Amino acid sequence: MTTPSYATVAAGMPPQSDSLGSAAIVKNAYTVIPGSVMRDIVTSFYPEWEQTRAWILNRPVAGGATTFAQAILEVAPGGGSDHPEPQAEVAGFIFVLDGTFTLTLDGATHQLTGGGYAFIPAGTPWALRNTGEVAGQFHWFRKRAEPVAGLTPKPLVGQEQDIVPGAMPDTDGKWATTRFFDPEDLAYDFHVTVVTFEPGAKIPFLETHVMEHGIYVLEGNAVYRLNDDWVELQAGDYFSLRAFCPQACYAGGPGKFRYLLYKDVNRQITL
Repeated sequence: MTTPSYATVAAGMPPQSDSLGSAAIVKNAYTVIPGSVMRDIVTSFYPEWEQTRAWILNRPVAGGATTFAQAILEVAPGGGSDHPEPQAEVAGFIFVLDGTFTLTLDGATHQLTGGGYAFIPAGTPWALRNTGEVAGQFHWFRKRAEPVAGLTPKPLVGQEQDIVPGAMPDTDGKWATTRFFDPEDLAYDFHVTVVTFEPGAKIPFLETHVMEHGIYVLEGNAVYRLNDDWVELQAGDYFSLRAFCPQACYAGGPGKFRYLLYKDVNRQITL
């Protein structure tokens, strides 16, 4: 099966001749961080990681999405971490955009390239190293686990290319979801998926629901309705949505519109 192409961060710095016309937007209901503003000067560094820098895309803040953290990490050859997660109560999920990584998870070793993913249950030992010859990038989602008696999430490792996307009902296959988690397994309190729209496909109503979203555009372009606004998005752009932010989209083409999606699921509301 052909390996999909995923947008990565270009980094660097724009020339002094560029205008300030980026499409970055921060509102109470949503935040848009376009690829054009993911530059060297906005990177962060983690003490647990070697030869690694991060573009932090989401952290819990008042008025925004509060259930998760998300970042793109760029790791130089030989870099990585033997103890990456500083909080034992936090579960993680990684999705590789490019490069070659060796993941050690709960004593087992896995090779991950573009499209490779892994779910790491809270408290599970893991390590990740760039074992390739060039820098590699991956998404890292982190969420404080919400344990439920009798439900134990297990580690998951796989490749997006090995999963057949499931068509959404009544869409003639124009809108499909690649699921990394079993949607009927309530042990998991968040899901990460890849959503694909064929050119001209759309979300035909304003979704308004309790799940928060973190969305990174892997390929293509579309216009997205976020609360009261229509926002144009393209490969490499990111946006996060707080709970109940109305949303819909229209994929304009000419190619597929694909994005990596986080959402919190399967738990009672804590009061």
